[in-house]
Amino acid sequence: MKNRDLYLTQLINFRDKPLIKVITGIRRCGKSTLLSLFENYLIEAGVLKEYIIRMNFESFEFDNISSYKELHAHIEKNLINKKDKHYILLDEVQQVDSWEKVINSFLVDANVDIYITGSNAYLLSSELSTLLSGRYVEIKMQPLSFKEYLDFIEFNFTDSVQEQFNKYLEYGGLPTVTKLLDHPDTIGPFLEGIYNTVLLKDVIERNNIRDTALLESVLRFIGANIGSVISTKKISDYLTSSGRKTTSDTIDNYLKMLENAFIIYKANRYDLKGKMFLKTLEKYYIVDIGIRNQLTGLRNTDYGHILENIIYLELLRRGYNVTIGKIGSFEVDFVATKSNEKIYYQVSATILDEKTKNRELRPLQAIPDNYPKYILTMDQTIYSDFSGIKVLNIIDFLLE
Repeated sequence: MKNRDLYLTQLINFRDKPLIKVITGIRRCGKSTLLSLFENYLIEAGVLKEYIIRMNFESFEFDNISSYKELHAHIEKNLINKKDKHYILLDEVQQVDSWEKVINSFLVDANVDIYITGSNAYLLSSELSTLLSGRYVEIKMQPLSFKEYLDFIEFNFTDSVQEQFNKYLEYGGLPTVTKLLDHPDTIGPFLEGIYNTVLLKDVIERNNIRDTALLESVLRFIGANIGSVISTKKISDYLTSSGRKTTSDTIDNYLKMLENAFIIYKANRYDLKGKMFLKTLEKYYIVDIGIRNQLTGLRNTDYGHILENIIYLELLRRGYNVTIGKIGSFEVDFVATKSNEKIYYQVSATILDEKTKNRELRPLQAIPDNYPKYILTMDQTIYSDFSGIKVLNIIDFLLE
């Protein structure tokens, strides 16, 4: 098992704190492996195995547990002594009806530390948030970053890092992909399988969707337009003109469902002058570039937008809140903020052309504050500073 230090460290830091640790993320991004890594850590730290209650509700072993009463009975039976600390690790817990009642009762009645995973945002739906208000922390897990990807394939830095980056851009960062690279023809069917499972279990079944073809059309449209400013009306008009009559409200609902299944992410636009969020024209990004390529194919792909998608996800991994910046008629690709930190980023495949360089510099030059400003590009250039605006190679940035 390969380590996922970014997430494991968070779990370790929250160990024994009076909070439920909720790990969310798309299916097959590594949540179960993370729980296994944490279980190993606990054992190495001296916790006896019988004090760890581990259940995976996608495993046939727990197929007979579908109600909260059955779940309660199983955990109760495995508690050796309610006064001693037990660790409860529950995988894909949303399969059990009203599971949150059980979690709540053990928090009150026993000495437990609870960790749960789930593949959709309904795990933290409003009812649950109310029940557990202030008593949980969400750890948002994603597919592998490029740095993790290199670690997983045991990359030797004497080889070409650019070649591996090209593979990462083509096949994405789901952990299983790294085991299939010797047989690239198996990667497509694997990604197709993940995509179909997520769509079926976490979107279609969960929301009782009847028009599955329309849902797929919406997702393909997003896949083909990552990094472009779009509106529900634009999607609705496009699909209607293609012979699929629909409304903006329907599209809006489908987009929310896809967001809740962690397939797509929405980046809102923020007016840097007016200091307010704009209600229309967001950008969308897809959780994994391999799934995106499987959806739309590699032809007619905007390389710049693929890079933008990679950078957007990387900033989320680093704990930033990410928006699109608007300043007058200019747009800043990303405004990344957390606590007292703010950084502006422009992403461009290349700025070697003078016209392109000026186009990318202008929005950053228009910002009146002194927070750090970067242009991220695939160029290998010796010019790394334009009046305080730093230029950084994208691969170098991802490996920081």
